[in-house]
Amino acid sequence: MDKKWKTSISGIVDGEVHIHGYKITDLINQVNFTDAIWLELKGELPTEKERTMLDAILISTIDNGMGPPSITNARNSASAGNPMQAAVAAGVLGIGEYHGGAIEECARLLQMGLAASKLVEKVISSGDRIPGFGHKVYTEDPRAKQIFEKAKKLGFFREHCELAVAVEQELEKLKGKKIPINVDGAIAAVVSDMGFDYRLGKGFFIIGRVVGLVAHIFEEWVREKPFRRVPNEEIEYDGVSPRKLK
Repeated sequence: MDKKWKTSISGIVDGEVHIHGYKITDLINQVNFTDAIWLELKGELPTEKERTMLDAILISTIDNGMGPPSITNARNSASAGNPMQAAVAAGVLGIGEYHGGAIEECARLLQMGLAASKLVEKVISSGDRIPGFGHKVYTEDPRAKQIFEKAKKLGFFREHCELAVAVEQELEKLKGKKIPINVDGAIAAVVSDMGFDYRLGKGFFIIGRVVGLVAHIFEEWVREKPFRRVPNEEIEYDGVSPRKLK
């Protein structure tokens, strides 16, 4: 009888957990965590170069200070008295189109098969910004630079990375100033050249960022008083003036 729920990823075989055919006990003894992540996503164990590249990508997403919505959401949830899993979930729910979402959308554009000029024209003509490009602080994102340098060294700087650089050049021509590839754009290009589907884009960000969420949640518990709130002096009411009910 055909079963309704099927997966080729993992299962219990002869009483033991297997992931893509490998016993979990063998994996525990012989591979590291990044190997296991690659195995889960790709179905095979990575080469040494693939592991090194994925390591770099995940490290770059772990944390970016308290400002981003994922971290503030998680810490606010922890401050309200929620358990770890709820606070982590709150943090993950802070990841969206404008925070953590650029990897997926940039990879989607890079994987469309368009030339750089056509890609830029398509996005700009619709009134949108090209995700993965531009930064509020950097004229050159050092994280993007390092990821590209590592990709070149390891042999993963291929057609999608070259396309991303060409898009940066096209944007500079169009805008009259450099709109640098940021870390999200660099990750999008490299994972595309490593053969990952663009729909895994947010997944890479989530996998790395959960580590940062757990650390910030724990710090909130042990360092801050419960029920943190925005100070009154930072809040301004600009609604209707006080009035009476008739």
